[in-house]
Order: sequence, then structure tokens, then C-alpha cells
Amino acid sequence: MSNDKMSFFRTVQAVLWSFIGLRKNSAGQEDMAKLNPFHVLVVGLSLALIFVVGLIALVHWVVAQPSTL
Repeated sequence: MSNDKMSFFRTVQAVLWSFIGLRKNSAGQEDMAKLNPFHVLVVGLSLALIFVVGLIALVHWVVAQPSTL
């Protein structure tokens, strides 16, 4: 794999770990030293948008289900 692809996957991995909040401080500091802040921003905003759109789709799907009460 090329270095650019590895950097992209490392950025996605770092952002996902940040979303979950299960990251050692030392590992987070290491990522911040190696990753491009612009890429982190773009990946973070993209993943946040995907998360929100997924939640909206889930709510629409649940509301559209017939009630069996």
C-alpha cells in the first residue's frame, strides 16, 4: 500500500477512536504529530455527517414501521 493510503487510513482510524473516546493520551499525541490537521478536519466532518444522516435514516425507518400495539 502506498504511503498516502496508509496515511488516509491512519487518519480515519484516529478520528474514529476520537469519536468513541477510547484512546490513550500518548497515542493521540503521536497521531497529532504525524497526521495532517486538514485531513483530520475533513475526515471528522465527513464521518460526523455520515453519522447524522444515518441517524435520520434510522428514525425515518422506525417511524414508517406499522405500530403493533
